[in-house]
Amino acid sequence: MIDAALDGHANVNFSIVNFSEVNLHRDTRLDATHYHPLHLKNLSKFKEQTQPLSEYITHISGGATPLGAVYPEEGIPFLRVQNIMPNYISSAGIKYLSPSQNQEIVRSQLKKDDVLLTITGVSYGKSAVVTDEFVDANINQHSVKMTVKNIVPYFLSTFLNCKYGYSQSTRHIVGITRPALDYSAIKTFLIPDLDRVFQETIGLCCSQAEELRKDSKECYNQAQTLLLAELGLTDWQPKQQLTFVKNFSDTESAGRIDADYFQPKYDDIVSSIKSCAEGWDTLDNLVSLKKGVEVGSKAYIESGIPFVRVSNLSPFEITNEKYISEELYAAVEEHQPKKGEILLSKDATPGIAYYLRKEPDKMIPAGGILRLKSKTNKINNEYLTLVLNSILTQEQVNRDVGGSVILHWRPDQVAGTVIPILPKDKQTEIQEKVIESSRLRKRAKDLLEHAKRAVEIAIEQDEQAAIDWLKSVSES
Repeated sequence: MIDAALDGHANVNFSIVNFSEVNLHRDTRLDATHYHPLHLKNLSKFKEQTQPLSEYITHISGGATPLGAVYPEEGIPFLRVQNIMPNYISSAGIKYLSPSQNQEIVRSQLKKDDVLLTITGVSYGKSAVVTDEFVDANINQHSVKMTVKNIVPYFLSTFLNCKYGYSQSTRHIVGITRPALDYSAIKTFLIPDLDRVFQETIGLCCSQAEELRKDSKECYNQAQTLLLAELGLTDWQPKQQLTFVKNFSDTESAGRIDADYFQPKYDDIVSSIKSCAEGWDTLDNLVSLKKGVEVGSKAYIESGIPFVRVSNLSPFEITNEKYISEELYAAVEEHQPKKGEILLSKDATPGIAYYLRKEPDKMIPAGGILRLKSKTNKINNEYLTLVLNSILTQEQVNRDVGGSVILHWRPDQVAGTVIPILPKDKQTEIQEKVIESSRLRKRAKDLLEHAKRAVEIAIEQDEQAAIDWLKSVSES
């Protein structure tokens, strides 16, 4: 008999497991976490009608990072754990590989309908299906790809993301400094043997969510196109010139003497902004800026209040990866973002802006993130956020931080960023498209949550109950 104890979970502190139930040829885990009551309870819901994951996969392999990888601005998409989200792949902050770099790890190149699973760190246990957009992309060593058979890919990924699948990832993860799942453990995951029609229903739900995400992206791109068209930059492409002439007085006023800072392409952007019919202004005249706070890696805990770093920030969402305690949150609560603020990255990947349209949950942004609060009615926040995420701002960032190994966009440089002031009707047109993009993205997220809950209902009750529930939430 094994007495498995783990304090403070669901008011149950121990499990009693017969030694005969432990298959030592396959499962040599005797620690308390592996036999935690919650994991055993979850498994008991469906273990009588299951197959091990190995029965549904023809191939499983992990990725790698090419030696001395230097990521070009474009190329073959290289997915890291922050790009693999529950049932979708995010292109926010995506890195790229050159063809020669990709050739080093070509064995992990992705095919349509491969199922991905993150396997290391605090971001383990997230699963997504490879869509047309990411065919031939690659993954790093912190994820695995699985080629599946006799199962609907989206059903498998949805199960792995739901509480019954994620519980198995948690149960099998090993290691302290860098927790990880190994291939042999993943193959033993128990998968519920549910009706094919139900699996396809879940697949359809996820496919609809993917279409909504595409529509959202298209709507956002239309807003960006409107902005650039107003400035005469619709077809503009930045060009790096080998030779050009600048006056010495220009270097004195800029306080810079490096040639890259004075590339003509930056003048093109700034000149277009300053020729805007309604005028322009610097960012510090439009908003107040307040820096986030650093708490130190020793303050991170497994769960609690989200500590938002630059890697968690995208124009469309904030992800959670690191957490701090309630006590520490109380000590730094002055840094809690508010509704109506814009979060803007200034370090590592500077120039990422996210607008807090609603009152946010508790969170603390890191020191590499600035909180922007409007202090004028000259522009609306959706419009400003779009400008900050556009090529207009990104080229100013490239100019300011060029040549740095670790990118730091200084607060004074952020403050001096020039922003075009479009006519109110154009701002409103852009704002409406940004809001519609956000609505579509939220609808896609809701559909994925519904699919996940439906799988849980099918396990807890039956497939028909799950389908009926899906219909009811769709109608409402």
